[in-house]
Amino acid sequence: MAGHSKWANIKHKKGKADAQRGKIFTKIGREIAVAVREGGADPASNGKLRDVIAKAKASNMPNDNINRSIKKAAGEGGSVSYEEIIYEGYGPGGVAILAEVVTDNRNRTASDVRHIFDKNGGSLGTTGSVGYLFDHKGLILVEHQAGQEEDEVLMQALEAGAEDVEVTEEVFEVYTAPNDFSAVREGLEQAGHTFLSAERTKIPQTTVALPDEETLAKVQKLLEMLEDNDDVMNVYHNAELPEEELED
Repeated sequence: MAGHSKWANIKHKKGKADAQRGKIFTKIGREIAVAVREGGADPASNGKLRDVIAKAKASNMPNDNINRSIKKAAGEGGSVSYEEIIYEGYGPGGVAILAEVVTDNRNRTASDVRHIFDKNGGSLGTTGSVGYLFDHKGLILVEHQAGQEEDEVLMQALEAGAEDVEVTEEVFEVYTAPNDFSAVREGLEQAGHTFLSAERTKIPQTTVALPDEETLAKVQKLLEMLEDNDDVMNVYHNAELPEEELED
């Protein structure tokens, strides 16, 4: 898993995320709505909802907001119908990009996403055009705690069903198969760990080096515009972004 650190990207985005916390909570609220629609409002019997709640807590979403979102979704009775869609395409320099969206208007979102790709020198592709370049994984970022034994955390993660654990100075990056994600997350929660992030993700099998600063700037602008779109939940790519950019 080396070279695909999610933590570096999270550090890079943290300041921006803090400034846009309201937008993040709104997006998670949509994910809660989809989970409730699919499996009901009781987290005990709805694994997808439990996963979204864990993501919300890792994003510091207050419990009141979470509960309010669940109640709102349960009471909507179909008045708002959200749809999950994955858009695939290429950015400048041949960078593969996936954008996961939750939308109540497919036509609006498709137009917006296509505009973002076109405006920044990319091209929106068909379903399956780049998805095969990514592996589906669960990724849980566990905070280092004072006095914590590294071997103990590794053992707890592996016993819970994790596939791999990468250790950095600040976090444990726990990787799982998609179907094992919930069990591993719940096992680590029960062991008393807190998470900086806990979600299913997509990790590029290989990365693409960008040829020059101009291409880098275009790719970064494209990614930022996608992330800023209200309907876009997650953006994945295989660009090699320079370390100094990630550390800003």
